[in-house]
Amino acid sequence: MSIRREELINYLDTYLHVADYKDYGPNGLQVEGRDEIKKIVTGVSASVDLFEKAIDQKADAVIVHHGIIWNFDRPLYKGGYKKRVKLLLEHDLSLLAYHLPLDAHEEVGNNVLIARLLGLQNIEPFGEHNGQKVGMRGEWIGAAVRPLMGIVRTHINERALIYDYGPEAIKQVGIISGGAQKEVKQAVLQGLDCYITGEVSEHTLHYVKEEGIHFIAAGHHATERFGIRALGEHVKQQFDVDVQYIEIPNPV
Repeated sequence: MSIRREELINYLDTYLHVADYKDYGPNGLQVEGRDEIKKIVTGVSASVDLFEKAIDQKADAVIVHHGIIWNFDRPLYKGGYKKRVKLLLEHDLSLLAYHLPLDAHEEVGNNVLIARLLGLQNIEPFGEHNGQKVGMRGEWIGAAVRPLMGIVRTHINERALIYDYGPEAIKQVGIISGGAQKEVKQAVLQGLDCYITGEVSEHTLHYVKEEGIHFIAAGHHATERFGIRALGEHVKQQFDVDVQYIEIPNPV
C-alpha cells in the first residue's frame, strides 16, 4: 500500500491541529521528496544517523519531532547540516516535522501519553507557552510519591534526575516534555505537587527546593519518544503503509 505525499501532509496538518500553533519553525513538510510514499521512518530528531538508517530501510519519507528548520537557527549549508540536506535530496526523501502539535495532542501527544503511562486521572491541558497549552496535568491516586518516581525510572529514563523536595503524599502532577524547566514556575503557581519535564537548569534546584515541589528531569529525548512513536502507529493504521520507528540514542 502507498499514500501520496500531499495526502499525508494534509491529513497530519488537520489531525495534529497544526494551524493552531505558533511554533519555533514550520510544522509539516520541511523537505520535499518523492510523491508516492510506501515506507515511512519515524524518529525523535532529524540527524544524519536517522537519515542514513531511513535510506537503508528504503524509506520514502521521514517524520520527526525535531526537524531541521528553526526560526532561531540560520545554519550554513556546510558540515553536518549540508550532509543532512544532501542525503534527503539525493535520495528523494521527504522530511516532515511536528513540534508543539506533537507535544500537546490529545491522543498521540508526548504529554498525554506520559500522563497515561503514570496512571494519572482527570487529565487536562496544562502549561502556557506563547499563549498555548502544550502540557498535561492530572491526579496521582497513589498518594505516595515514590511509586510515581519508580514508574519514571522504569519506563521513561532510569537516569532521570529527581529533586525530591515536595510532600511525601502528592495529588497534582504536571508534565511538559522536552526543555520546559522554566515552566516549573507555572506548576508552583497552580499548586502542583510534582512537575515532570525533560531538562533541568542549574538554578532549578534552588527554586524547587525553596518552593517545596518535586521536580523530575527525565530527559529531553526520553520524554519525547512517546508522541512520534504513537503518531507512526496511527499513520500505519490509518493508511495501511509500512511505518518503522528508529531509535537514535541520546542521553540528554
